[in-house]
Amino acid sequence: KMSKAKRKSSRSSKKKIIIKKSFFKNPLFNKIIAVVLIIIALLILTWKFPVAKPVDKNPIVINSKLLKSENVKNIPVRIIIPKNNIDLKVTPSKIVNGYWETSDVSASYGLGSGNPQSKSNTVIFAHAREGLFYNLKDVKIGETIYVFSKDKWFRYKVNKIKTVLPNQIEVISPTKNEVLTLYTCSGFYDEKRLIVSAIPQE
Repeated sequence: KMSKAKRKSSRSSKKKIIIKKSFFKNPLFNKIIAVVLIIIALLILTWKFPVAKPVDKNPIVINSKLLKSENVKNIPVRIIIPKNNIDLKVTPSKIVNGYWETSDVSASYGLGSGNPQSKSNTVIFAHAREGLFYNLKDVKIGETIYVFSKDKWFRYKVNKIKTVLPNQIEVISPTKNEVLTLYTCSGFYDEKRLIVSAIPQE
């Protein structure tokens, strides 16, 4: 037979279990739990998690040799790459503290670089975004690029495509022959630069 002490202990534990069960079934308790869970979910959704920063993002560091250039003829005002649906206004980019400023709404022509029909390196660049130079990654060797000035147009043929690091500024250095260089960001977190080179096409 069960002793009185054991019977009392058994009744006491049963009462505790019943109390606990009834507590968990309490609508007020369930509402409190629901509110707490909603608050936790909102905190998770609005929390700003640390994100790795892009490496050496725009503006573009220019080659110091370009500062000596004084060419002002045939400044590009528009660029078209038909096969890649690129048709952009081109605006002059000033040199500020050794950098070319990058437009958020158009392609940019690097003031101090060459111009169409000059024996040098004409540099046009833009962000790798939709509506800018995003489709430049799909350009192929042999494709045609059209550059327009205010009163002329010029045709180029893509002859080189490569990726470089941001500090490899020789790609925008002056050249002995006429070259068109298109420049945009590439790679994970824009850690590299995509360079598309083209030469005049008759």
